[in-house]
Amino acid sequence: MTKFALFAACAASVISLAACGDQSGGAGATRDQIRAVGSSTVYPFATAVAELFVQGNAGMKSPIIESTGTGGGMKLFCAGVGAQHPDIENASRRMKKSEFDQCQANGVKDIIEIQVGVDGLAFAQAKNGPAIALTPKIVYEALAANPYGKGPNKAQTWKDVDPSLPPITISVFGPPSTSGTRDSLAELILEKGCQSDPAMKALKDKNEDEYKATCTRVREDGKYVDSGENDNLIVQKLGANPNAVGVFGYSFLEENKDSLKDVPINGIQATYETVSTGQYPGARPLYIYVKKAHMQAIPGLQNFLNVFAANWNPDGALTKRGMVASPEEIRKKSAETVKALTVLNGADLK
Repeated sequence: MTKFALFAACAASVISLAACGDQSGGAGATRDQIRAVGSSTVYPFATAVAELFVQGNAGMKSPIIESTGTGGGMKLFCAGVGAQHPDIENASRRMKKSEFDQCQANGVKDIIEIQVGVDGLAFAQAKNGPAIALTPKIVYEALAANPYGKGPNKAQTWKDVDPSLPPITISVFGPPSTSGTRDSLAELILEKGCQSDPAMKALKDKNEDEYKATCTRVREDGKYVDSGENDNLIVQKLGANPNAVGVFGYSFLEENKDSLKDVPINGIQATYETVSTGQYPGARPLYIYVKKAHMQAIPGLQNFLNVFAANWNPDGALTKRGMVASPEEIRKKSAETVKALTVLNGADLK
């Protein structure tokens, strides 16, 4: 994987895009490499597909896969059509309505949405870290900048939040605001914890913006450390900080079981089974978004999607890399989307 990532990076440095006279991504497009941007969680799976794509398509250039974070990738993806813009957005959450509208405004009219798998928002510690168990309520009260709208967060230790926890300093290494993993942390964990107070549900009905700020804004006093888009860096930091907790995609926990242990949420550990069934509170779907206008213009793009579809089954190459397979009915629907290139209408986006 590392060798391939280096190869992809080298390829990115030498690619030369001529001025794109045809902004529609049609026959005038000049790029002869697939380019994908987006989620750091989807990155290892996209690079695995790129490896398989190169192996099965002699003479094709290696796709360029960039880890920009889901939010950052959406901005690049929605900036326009044509060879200077990426073909694929890897996402660890669903596209937002605001992002869809931005795409439309910039001429990215026909977008193909494909769920490629499932992931878990894992909480983990070093093997020698103190045993703790968390709930969405505890995580919210530990990390929220302004818990329940009652003033700045004063909790210094986990014990300050819940007397059953050890008196160790709260230290959480997690994703930045541009990451889909951060969005999942907000939606799946922080909001759930915040809603333990009935007043917050009432606030949502009264003032959506104030509710979002109260329930999802993370404290900035050093207790939560934005660790960038490199989830492997969080793994390394946990090794050096046994008392810390890390937040990242389940696949990184799976890949580092020799040095990390799971922190249960609501008493449920992140495992392949609990994530695939949705039993784990942090389970979330993974997506790729593709520009239909680029399908004919960029060589190999259809084959790249076909390789994704051929390897996302429970016994496929992607699950061997740590991805959790989607339920059968979703895999079937996604395979049909890959074949028919069905376009997202955006009506049910939030």
